[in-house]
Amino acid sequence: MLYGIAAATTALLLAAVLTVLLRAPARRLGVLDRRRQRPLPLFGGVAVALVTCLVTAAGDWTGVAPLDDEVGDLLVAGAVVALLGLVADVRRVKARFLVGGTAAAAACVVPYGETGVPGGLLAVGWIVCVAVGFRSLDHTDALAGTLGVVTAFGVGVCAAAEVMDGLAALLSVLAAALTGFLMHNWPPARVGLGSCGSLFTGFVLASAAVSTRTGYELASTAGVLFALTAVAGADVVLVVLSRRLAGRPLLRRGPDHLAHRLRRLGLTPQGVTILLGVAGFSGVLVGVLVHMGWVAQSRVLWVAGGALLVVLALLPIRVYGPHRTRRPASPQVSAQLRVRNG
Repeated sequence: MLYGIAAATTALLLAAVLTVLLRAPARRLGVLDRRRQRPLPLFGGVAVALVTCLVTAAGDWTGVAPLDDEVGDLLVAGAVVALLGLVADVRRVKARFLVGGTAAAAACVVPYGETGVPGGLLAVGWIVCVAVGFRSLDHTDALAGTLGVVTAFGVGVCAAAEVMDGLAALLSVLAAALTGFLMHNWPPARVGLGSCGSLFTGFVLASAAVSTRTGYELASTAGVLFALTAVAGADVVLVVLSRRLAGRPLLRRGPDHLAHRLRRLGLTPQGVTILLGVAGFSGVLVGVLVHMGWVAQSRVLWVAGGALLVVLALLPIRVYGPHRTRRPASPQVSAQLRVRNG
């Protein structure tokens, strides 16, 4: 108990300080999010991932809070995913690179012995979707961090209920590190999470959630996992439907996420973060209560139904500009081109 409090406090303070210290190097190296109204340095995710890994590993190195092999593997795989995200922050890489790398890391932490191969493959796909979903949520100040804190607490409670002390300690440290980062990321943000931090956060949360539900029935597990990450799931579904209906490539970025549409309805950046944070907390609460057996498993249908209603309500909002078409060449230009081409 005392170690958990000390570790969380240390992680919070270290993340808050390191986030400030890494802002200047990010600006100097040009590691910026230029989609914002003003370029935003992106080394906040480096601070979160580094502090989470170091503080958790320190408990194992000192023998105060030894980690089992499963948590150790998760920590190593999470660090690899964070490095992949850092590469994406520093240099432009294709989304396939991030998806493939994240899938490979997820394949190394899924307990196939208990899930079976088909269940393990489903778990890998779900971990990748959550990690990518958290990365897509990073377009709005404080949103990914806020949902990360809420989800980490929820999954941590589930891990504690399963007597997975090492996993619960990792999640508490992650929540504390994200809280320290949010001190500088609340709108208007002074530093961003970036692909490094958002992929790391989503990957660790999803992998930890899978571990806590290992051994449970597949249908109920799917419901609990969705409830724990309902906002990220709804955002992914909304974006996929929107781009399919508009005939846009799925991997092309656009202002079509939950936060973008809520902003078009008149909400402020702070209002969007608070509203989606409350929605995320509601889903996490239902997921935890179902996992603990305190409410019926059918209650996750409330979360799924609510997410579906939100997607259908926000889908008609216009977020794409008119398609650009080439103007037909004038007769003079066409004649010149024919002469030039012989």
